[in-house]
Amino acid sequence: MKVAVIGGGAAGFFSAINAKENFPDAEVSILEKSQKILAKVKISGGGRCNVTNSATSIKELCAGYPRGTKAMKKLLPTFGTKETTEWFESRGVPLYGQEDTRVFPKSDNSQSIIDVLLTECEKLGVAIKMGCDVATIDPVESGFTLQIKGGQTMSFDKVIIASGGSPKTSGLDWLADLGHKIEPSVPSLFTFNMPSEKITAMMGLSVETALVHVQGSKLNSFGPLLVTHWGMSGPAVLKLSSFGARELADLNYEFKVQVNWTGIQNHDEVHEDLMSLEKIHGGKMLVNMRPFALPERLWLYLLNRADLDGNKPMRELGRKNRNKLVNAMTNDVYEVKGKTTFKEEFVTCGGVSWVSVNPKTMESRVLPGLYFSGEVLDVDGVTGGFNFQAAWTTGFVAGKLSS
Repeated sequence: MKVAVIGGGAAGFFSAINAKENFPDAEVSILEKSQKILAKVKISGGGRCNVTNSATSIKELCAGYPRGTKAMKKLLPTFGTKETTEWFESRGVPLYGQEDTRVFPKSDNSQSIIDVLLTECEKLGVAIKMGCDVATIDPVESGFTLQIKGGQTMSFDKVIIASGGSPKTSGLDWLADLGHKIEPSVPSLFTFNMPSEKITAMMGLSVETALVHVQGSKLNSFGPLLVTHWGMSGPAVLKLSSFGARELADLNYEFKVQVNWTGIQNHDEVHEDLMSLEKIHGGKMLVNMRPFALPERLWLYLLNRADLDGNKPMRELGRKNRNKLVNAMTNDVYEVKGKTTFKEEFVTCGGVSWVSVNPKTMESRVLPGLYFSGEVLDVDGVTGGFNFQAAWTTGFVAGKLSS
């Protein structure tokens, strides 16, 4: 049996390794169109590779997938985060989890993940062919004929497509032409550009617990927020962009966000807490206060935003000014105009629809013998190792080549 895996990323390598392990006598080849393999693995997590998540609850894990949730609910019990950790550690790559549930190799170097995948391929005899750009897949009686750009033709009995996400829907036309339904591609996991907002002057400011809401929608996100020189980033913003990928695309990435810098406390709660602080620290200057463990730079910024004199004591705040300050802390509004996506690390919302794929086997419902894994599918996760876990999970199941 000859098996082709189209795509030299995480899902492609894992699909190929599992296919070869399940069928030792098969000829398994990874076909990568570029001259780079595992490029996303290399740069993921700032070069550390956020390989998976430490959560083991299927419900908790599925909450990290805005798209493909139902499919991942069926797939994760077959090969989840626990199995991923065991797989890498049993092959000499120890992992460790952080408090935020992200999991990295103990080396803190993505090369550790790349090396073990390459080693497994070499050990098993998986062929890696770069510069091999598949133009079309033609079903024939005995399997599939692949037309390679440049004129070469290859024949295979089974094909696993792990070609990754496409920034443009048209990039998946070759799969639509085979009869698969394609969900339109739009960016996911992007940061917010705020070209007209002064808060960008505080680039580098990080807040551990902020609540971010898109005005006029039901989109909310809670978590760490980072101020950048172009706007806002961090897990809270990235998660919001992921769950709101289509809605924010429809708005052409122009909208307003409300930030509650205190996190989960609402206006009335913050108001009461400030009154309590006034009673205890009435003589203390506003500039010297840091309620709700807000970073000093942010507190001074919010005082200025509320047009308050920081050199006045707390007791002189008064109800009107107190309300202005509470509003600045809990309902701080910023105008977003545009997004920033990191081209090498792009994640897309959209891809091959699960209507066209059997989630139990990853086989095409349209063409038997054709399988899918990874981001080419309409599955994407928030930050925290969810996208790589989807690659390992779908690659493991696709590699079974079971009909």
